[in-house]
Amino acid sequence: MAVWLLLAHICSYINPGSFWVASLFALTYPGILLVNILFVVYWLLVKSRALFISLFVLLIGLDNLRAQVQLNLFPAEVPAVAEKIRVLSFNARLFDLYNWTGNPLTREKIFKMVQDEAPSVVCFQEFYTSTKAGRNNLDTLLHLQKTTQKHVAYTETKRETDHWGIATFSTYPIVNRGNIMFNEVTNNLCIYTDIKVGPDTVRVYNVHLQSNRFKREDYEFLGNPNAKPTNDEKLTASRNIIMRLKVGAVKRAQQVEVVAKHIQQSPYPVIVCGDFNDPPASFTYNKISKGLQDAFIESGWGLGNTYDGMFSILRIDYLLHDNRMVGSGYRAIRQKLSDHYPIVSDLWLKPKDAAVKP
Repeated sequence: MAVWLLLAHICSYINPGSFWVASLFALTYPGILLVNILFVVYWLLVKSRALFISLFVLLIGLDNLRAQVQLNLFPAEVPAVAEKIRVLSFNARLFDLYNWTGNPLTREKIFKMVQDEAPSVVCFQEFYTSTKAGRNNLDTLLHLQKTTQKHVAYTETKRETDHWGIATFSTYPIVNRGNIMFNEVTNNLCIYTDIKVGPDTVRVYNVHLQSNRFKREDYEFLGNPNAKPTNDEKLTASRNIIMRLKVGAVKRAQQVEVVAKHIQQSPYPVIVCGDFNDPPASFTYNKISKGLQDAFIESGWGLGNTYDGMFSILRIDYLLHDNRMVGSGYRAIRQKLSDHYPIVSDLWLKPKDAAVKP
């Protein structure tokens, strides 16, 4: 288990495009981390020097550990002079268009949650809206919340009435916007939105990277492998899942290279929100978070999981920001609104003369 955890640490820095198996080790990190923590407790109880093996692999991957579990006992120190920007990011799963939650009130609950949080910036992934009655999520959001400035990009439109894509809303004036397209046919996208915050301009990235695109039969097999009566069927099902993991990891690696390069070239302080579809111990997270602060690490508490599906221990949604900002009050809103939890944090933008270089 210690060697496995060590491999997971190492593999988080290996591009899956070069060696895709590395992504599988990174994906197992939360579970293997827990096993090794239990070993630390066990070695302490039996007073064994094997304790140092487990401690070594935990400490060598301290960055990955901090990005998965946090025990912030004291509030973050907020700058005396700073502009507060409350940011909310949420994979809305199409506002429960197909009634995945089994609750017809989920759509209204999402709107209520946004109203209650009163964010300055909202980033939605898996955004859906329609001109049909009862499905015009765009107009409803503009009517209900104070973030009336919008940047919406669609990856798919059907019947000229139904639109799927990604959306950013802001209380601050939007002075520029753009889309980062990936060189492939995909429903994934990254948009950037420049907002005017006092005398400053801040660039907000809204990112939705490639998912593993599991089908219903894949989830059914993962939940109950014995449902497949023969070994051949089990082998086929396992191969299908591994192939989806491979394709997803390779595509995310290609996409994150494009997004990370764009972020590094930004002329403004940045906020990066989105569904990365990868855990902290992954090439994706390490690539995109380089030089940025993680709001969860700054002021989060407990296990940072944001996914509310079968693998509910996973943290795959993130809120990152420039060093000119200080994050406080980070939390995941643990309501059953999607297969992801909304995440929210207050970011305090320091004046230019108070900025700290990375």
